[in-house]
Amino acid sequence: MGPAPFAAMMLAELGADVIKVDRPSAEALGPSPETNPLNRGRPSVMVDLKSPRGVQAVLRLVETADVFIEGFRPGVAERLGLGPDVLLSRRPRLVYGRMTGWGQEGPLAHTAGHDLTYLSVTGVLHAIGPSDAPAIPLNVVGDFGGGALYLVVGVLAALYDARESGQGQVVDAAIVDGVAHLATSIHGLLGAGLWRDEREHNLLDGGVPYYATYETSDGRHLAVAPLEPRFYADFERLLAPPERLPDRDDPKKWPALRTAIAARIKELTQQEWVDVFDGTDACVVPVVGLAEAAHHPHLAARGTLTDNGRGPVAAPAPRFSRTPTEPGTPARWPGEDTRAALERWGLEDVDGLLACGAVVQAEARENRAEEESA
Repeated sequence: MGPAPFAAMMLAELGADVIKVDRPSAEALGPSPETNPLNRGRPSVMVDLKSPRGVQAVLRLVETADVFIEGFRPGVAERLGLGPDVLLSRRPRLVYGRMTGWGQEGPLAHTAGHDLTYLSVTGVLHAIGPSDAPAIPLNVVGDFGGGALYLVVGVLAALYDARESGQGQVVDAAIVDGVAHLATSIHGLLGAGLWRDEREHNLLDGGVPYYATYETSDGRHLAVAPLEPRFYADFERLLAPPERLPDRDDPKKWPALRTAIAARIKELTQQEWVDVFDGTDACVVPVVGLAEAAHHPHLAARGTLTDNGRGPVAAPAPRFSRTPTEPGTPARWPGEDTRAALERWGLEDVDGLLACGAVVQAEARENRAEEESA
């Protein structure tokens, strides 16, 4: 529901011509597409994959495609007649991207799961949060970091190879694999005896008082991260504590150091501290909410987030010097573009497919808007 659409959105923003295949069901009609920006940048065609003619329509699209992405449990695409063996026989240079949580094989491959469960078995969830319980780091670490981005990297690498070799292949992007790979440096530290397998006992998990968050007098927070000694010197000078801070290099004094920093930061508001540290190398910034992030001066200057009338929306990333990216068209209603997209991709019997119900043309956006306003 998240990783595969995000990967397709990102590929569309990078310049790919993408078609989204939706199912003809009440679930697919769902709420307004504006509520799911992951579907932006590509038209939607509604295809009945239980219909042989519907499956044939997708196979004909694949014959001119470079990449096919699916996010089913293992074996589902095969049962639909859209598995990699079938598709690669029709298009030998096709890159077949498979997005799952557990991967295509293994004891859990056929079981349900979500971001939280995938993070759990990799050890990463165990490592995040306060000492008394693991924190839930939204679903950006698993679904999107370890999932969607690894699928995009794999697809692009396989696509490059296909253009050199003329042969396609399957990209098995499993969230558990991606998350474990993201933690490569932490595993290295653990193996070297430089990381304790306990929360809040390490350099980057809140264990040290100079890499942590602190509450300000107005109930907001600052992120404090002056790891390097020269940055810490700036931090201590600008913090201006009433007494010299305890030695940061002595772990036994960390509780006292944390208490001293917390007491001093609690004396001023978040904005007052922002003014104190602004433009310095003390590595102190405000913890801002999602709704206000677009207005942070740095993000506003870069246009990192824009407001689409319903809230902040992220601009495409990364950025390129010669081929700038664009957010693309807004998310579409399922099936809104069935006829136009299929015809543009070269299918000649769209009328016949519509007549037999193998594909469905949904109402246009304008008609839906009129119904909603009425």
